[in-house]
Amino acid sequence: MKFGLNLYSIRNLIDTDDKFIDTCLKLKAAGYDFLQYSGIEFKVDKVKRELDEVGLPVYLTHVPMDRILNDTDALIKEHKEIGCRNIGLGGVFKPMQEFKPLIDKLRVAAKKISDAGLKFFYHNHMHEFSKDETGKTYYDYIIETAPEINFTLDTYWVQRGGVDFYDLVKRIAGRVDCVHLKDHSVILDGDPEKCVFINKECPCGDGTLDFHKMIPAVLEAGAKYLFVEQDNAAEKEDSLGEVIKSVIYLKNNF
Repeated sequence: MKFGLNLYSIRNLIDTDDKFIDTCLKLKAAGYDFLQYSGIEFKVDKVKRELDEVGLPVYLTHVPMDRILNDTDALIKEHKEIGCRNIGLGGVFKPMQEFKPLIDKLRVAAKKISDAGLKFFYHNHMHEFSKDETGKTYYDYIIETAPEINFTLDTYWVQRGGVDFYDLVKRIAGRVDCVHLKDHSVILDGDPEKCVFINKECPCGDGTLDFHKMIPAVLEAGAKYLFVEQDNAAEKEDSLGEVIKSVIYLKNNF
């Protein structure tokens, strides 16, 4: 199987053009097959240089909401220039009364993106699974009212959100081309006598998530692009080593 990396995971290693190329060369050598461009400003020339010098295709981006809503045509043109058919948003962090109108606006942009032959994707965190006074979640609102919007499903945040992963995957089948493979661990925080445990991200295979069940489920639902993501890798001493552990695990097991 082929796997990609969301570059946000190692945003500390791609902040200059030369570091970006050097890091992408190392990712390709480690076994990664494609990329999600995220974590730094979206620049067409930077991606084109990577495509020429390294050759890892970019299959998904995360770009600012302002550009999606107000610069849609230019964004479409830029994505076509780099051969990327999937435009993504990292999330909407607003209370429900503000979330719904923003999703309604995003529907308009998503329709324009779709009419141009591309797709728009919304990436979840855990807050989208909180409920309003009617018992509906933020995620329900997108599923039920915004058919133009597709989903980048994040395995870690679904776990943190407390919903049934497999039921959710069935509900969004056909709209979940992109998946973030992010493992979940529970670790002791501080003094063992206080017995305080916290949730943390970790390399794929090191945590609690059963990717042997999750990956077949998302593939059956139509997933095409599986991206490793580990937000906290950028904070580690060996950021690159963190994400390389994931691709080694995935390549050895799938």
